[in-house]
Amino acid sequence: MALEEAEAQLAELELLTSMFPSEEEFVVTDQLAFAELRDYVEGVSSVPPQSRPDFLIKHRMDTESTKEVDVTISCTYLSDYPKVLPEISVRCAQLSRAQQTQLHADLQAYLLENCCGEVCLLPALEWVKDNAGQYIDRSTQATLPPKRDTAAVPTQEMFTRLWIYSHHIYNKVKRKNILEWSKELKLTGFCMPGKPGVVCVEGLRTLCDEFWGRVKVLTWKRIMIRHREDIPLDTGHCDSPDESIASLRKFTGFEEAMFDPHGNRGNHMDLGQLYQFLSEKGCGEIFQLYFGIEGK
Repeated sequence: MALEEAEAQLAELELLTSMFPSEEEFVVTDQLAFAELRDYVEGVSSVPPQSRPDFLIKHRMDTESTKEVDVTISCTYLSDYPKVLPEISVRCAQLSRAQQTQLHADLQAYLLENCCGEVCLLPALEWVKDNAGQYIDRSTQATLPPKRDTAAVPTQEMFTRLWIYSHHIYNKVKRKNILEWSKELKLTGFCMPGKPGVVCVEGLRTLCDEFWGRVKVLTWKRIMIRHREDIPLDTGHCDSPDESIASLRKFTGFEEAMFDPHGNRGNHMDLGQLYQFLSEKGCGEIFQLYFGIEGK
């Protein structure tokens, strides 16, 4: 194991530990391997670790046909990770063996296309959050009781805020699309181009999902929803749904936000200024979700 790979592995493990402090969400199943990795990176030991760190990420998610299913992502690092992908498996009691096999194949294809050569656990988790439900729904469809012929009950409208993370946002066409689509769909928020790229959109859930559906199919090195907020719309105290939505917005429009660009290509932003911007909007806690550290 080269030191560069060990440093990347340890950094990712520490980020996951900070993001999921509870053992109900994240469990390192081989603490000795974790300790050996840390000692090697910090120079306490000159011998590369012999054990391979492995851990579990646990997530509870809703699906259309089954409520609150438990999904567990099991991961084992290979010595050359992130040059090669880790061993990842997804377990869920509601998945048939065939559907689990298909999910693994599709996840592997996504990671090979988007994350090979870089740490990939957060993209893998976001992919599972976004896609596992369709496999579970297909798997359980045959066991569901026949639907009764009753009038459809309308679902409650929701206000949504999506916090999107991209490895980078440079392309002028993509930046133009983000601005135009947000305006077309009546979404507010901001886009911070550069490396990394950050996008926030807020508005009616169906319109936010439409925006994400358009953005994610563009060619990206990596893009994911880092955090999602869904708030039921309470129209009982407002004259119209638009007033209810307006009361929940943290942004008054949609803008491309630049924070003292620097670096050789002028593509890095001052993250301290980003934190101040988020704090002024009442969203300061999002900074840690993006970067794994508290903002200053």
